[in-house]
Amino acid sequence: MNDPHDPGHGSSPAAWTGVTIMLIGATAGTLFFWFDQPLLVWASSSLLVIGPLVGSFMARAGYGVGGSKTKVNH
Repeated sequence: MNDPHDPGHGSSPAAWTGVTIMLIGATAGTLFFWFDQPLLVWASSSLLVIGPLVGSFMARAGYGVGGSKTKVNH
């Protein structure tokens, strides 16, 4: 039942880091919107752009799925 050609779900340090940065940005942006702080809303929205960039750079550095610096999948 376990397909050896299955690419997986992207569970890697690079993916988790990128998503965490984006979640922090979305949460902070929502709170700042609620408190009527437009400058901070825009500042936190920049994290939605930075998150995927960090994830991509980490994947290229070997922290992506099947990367040289990650543990072997079990």
